[in-house]
Amino acid sequence: MTPAVLHRLIVAVSDDVIAHADELTALDQAVGDGDHGINMKRGFDAVRADAQATAEKPLPEALKAIGTQLVMKVGGASGPLYGTLFLALSKEIAPDGSNLPAAFGKAVEAVKARGKSQPGQKTMLDVLTPVQTALAEGGADLRARLPIVAASAAEATVPMLATRGRASFLGERSVGHMDPGARSTALMVATVCRVLED
Repeated sequence: MTPAVLHRLIVAVSDDVIAHADELTALDQAVGDGDHGINMKRGFDAVRADAQATAEKPLPEALKAIGTQLVMKVGGASGPLYGTLFLALSKEIAPDGSNLPAAFGKAVEAVKARGKSQPGQKTMLDVLTPVQTALAEGGADLRARLPIVAASAAEATVPMLATRGRASFLGERSVGHMDPGARSTALMVATVCRVLED
């Protein structure tokens, strides 16, 4: 993970989240308070602005810087949850990223604890968990497979009944809509894999 690659990753993920802000907001208007896209854009605007300085840091410190920005800037439920994901990953990841599957697993557990949630409750965990499983399985086609796993998992939240988060207040009306956190998570996974394929 060179500074150049890390910089490309930070910029690409930030740009893709920002570009999809309207879509994420529309998804959140259906099941939440309609601010997921706006909040994520604000967070990743800040991450992108610091991309050069962040990319010069060792990988654990770079992830910590990103997580800190997301906690401070995103707000709502997403800020603490995405912040927890990156901050926990920063504590577990080796400087060369060689233990990513194990480190990602610990980070997902931290998100579960922070949100008091489990997979199947129509949250970002419904994408994070299958992605974690695929990472643990590995394989030569992993980078090609992960975006498909993530997109399918996000799609699978559509028929789910939300039992955690703002969407749970809607009860049966939460059925039939994709979870916005699942969508933003899948988007990030796809972007990371695309950049690393280049």
